[in-house]
Amino acid sequence: MAQLPPGVRFIVLFTRDQWCRAFIFVLTFLLYASFHLSRKPISIVKGELHKHCAPPNEVELNSYKEYAIQIQPVKKLSDESQCGWEPFDKNNYKQLLGALDYSFLCAYAVGMYLSGIIGERLPIRYYLTVGMLASGLFTAMFGLGYFYNIHNLWFYMIAQVTNGLVQTTGWPSVVTCIGNWFGKGRRGLIMGIWNSHTSVGNILGSLIAGYWVSTCWGLSFVVPGVIIACLGIVCFLFLIERKYIFPYFYFDLYKTDPAMQCLLPDRENCTVPLNHNMAVNVEGGTRMSAISFIGALRIPGVIEFSLCLLFAKLVSYTFLFWLPLYITNVGKYLWEENKCGILAGMISDRLEKRASTCGMMLLLAAPALYMFSTISKMGLEATIVMLLISGALVNGPYALITTAVSADLGTHKSLKGNARALSTVTAIIDGTGSVGAALGPLLAGLISPSGWNNVFYMLMVADACALLFLLRLIRKELQCKMDQTL
Repeated sequence: MAQLPPGVRFIVLFTRDQWCRAFIFVLTFLLYASFHLSRKPISIVKGELHKHCAPPNEVELNSYKEYAIQIQPVKKLSDESQCGWEPFDKNNYKQLLGALDYSFLCAYAVGMYLSGIIGERLPIRYYLTVGMLASGLFTAMFGLGYFYNIHNLWFYMIAQVTNGLVQTTGWPSVVTCIGNWFGKGRRGLIMGIWNSHTSVGNILGSLIAGYWVSTCWGLSFVVPGVIIACLGIVCFLFLIERKYIFPYFYFDLYKTDPAMQCLLPDRENCTVPLNHNMAVNVEGGTRMSAISFIGALRIPGVIEFSLCLLFAKLVSYTFLFWLPLYITNVGKYLWEENKCGILAGMISDRLEKRASTCGMMLLLAAPALYMFSTISKMGLEATIVMLLISGALVNGPYALITTAVSADLGTHKSLKGNARALSTVTAIIDGTGSVGAALGPLLAGLISPSGWNNVFYMLMVADACALLFLLRLIRKELQCKMDQTL
């Protein structure tokens, strides 16, 4: 008998269940990477919206005539001034560009609370598909301002607000899907690796936006918009929300479970009556009633982790927005977010204590931030080392709470098997964190004129507040460990 080819032998090493999990892992990874890809262009294009123009007396020219010839307007598709794109070419450009950022962040924070509630009541595949198509539309809408020569600030503000709202469909949906497919055993490690989609999306978004930013910045938005819309179609065609809704891959489950046999087309041999309190999913499964917003808040740990994430994300996003300015003279920006999430996930899986893992990292983060503010003035090598340490300690809890913790709480034992709380819980936690993401850079901008040390003191206070909200859960985890030992 001929030996099987190596590729075939590799395929049969894994079960159909494992192949399906791998497929969902990769698919949701790509789907949410496209969300970050579509958010990145605005940070790349800012330098083109406002260009730092040198005044005439600083330009070395042989004569005024030569200078006049050099500044003759060049015919372009768009009416672009020498100092950027109107209305961002004026002296108040910092306020206007800041307004674009905050309009997106505020809309995202508000919309996230509604997104989870809506998402629990709709099939995830449909909900996520519509969200991705709408995100593609409003991302491209910003770029269309270039082609249609639009110089009205409100046009760009509306594009940012609407994009912020529809982008909230992404995170609760993908976390719910990945949480349905992967159990608690190694969820921290798996979701830590999966969470690297953030960095992948940001890198791809920077490359794509940067390719066109100098020649036609409108394409820096239109192309990412087309990409996320195309992946939305892929989502509609291939996303499987949970295991039991795909009878082709899980036919054995239908054969062995009498209740599931009643969902098959041939129901003549069905002897187990369906529970009338459960709605049959049109895609082949059963759906319990969705949890309410107040019901989600009553799940033990949701409020504590939400408030903890608010302050953790405040610190993280302050670094994200202000660190490049702070270390301009250093010239290097290393913020190892995905490695932090993987590290935090591995530790929490091993200890089986999410709150204690977050608390330990937050406890060490405060002195690390103080040391960073002091050592970063000593040179490049010291700055990089302390940046890696403080980055791991700050971003670790943030990554862990938004992924594994959200999935754990959405499948908490108090729900009695009702998996339809995952999206709402994820939205509440990430929505509260997004409030901190909006407040952090704003506070840093107000405090930084009084000195960078004060900014770091503010970050340390926020870190302490994040730890404070976890103390009750940490005490509960340690008490459970002691009871098990006894």
